[in-house]
Amino acid sequence: MPYDQGVAARLRAAVMRARPQALIDERKMFGGLALLLDGSIAWGVLKSDLVIRVPDTATALRRPHARPFDFTGRPSRGLVYVAPPGFADERDLDEWIALGIAGARAAAATRRPASRANAAKARARAR
Repeated sequence: MPYDQGVAARLRAAVMRARPQALIDERKMFGGLALLLDGSIAWGVLKSDLVIRVPDTATALRRPHARPFDFTGRPSRGLVYVAPPGFADERDLDEWIALGIAGARAAAATRRPASRANAAKARARAR
């Protein structure tokens, strides 16, 4: 399932415009492209659709051309697909980029770092 290189180029440019002040990593995932913000998936491209991590799925799904991210057949909370008409305008694309930043930061805030989790387990065992 190749991804649209033109959409990927627009996504990269929009991320650079947003200047998220974070480490951005690019990886091929799910047969598409994923951009991670400090280790959390924030944006992606599958075929010609954007994949956006959002802080509030229900609110994002009310936006035009957004639909549930159901790559595995089940909707994934926190991720949405956006069809090309939903980001045809640069302003709309920039809004999706901002949501991706907020979504990735929210996801990272709820995730407990492995080293802290292991340290907590070790302290509990030592008691």
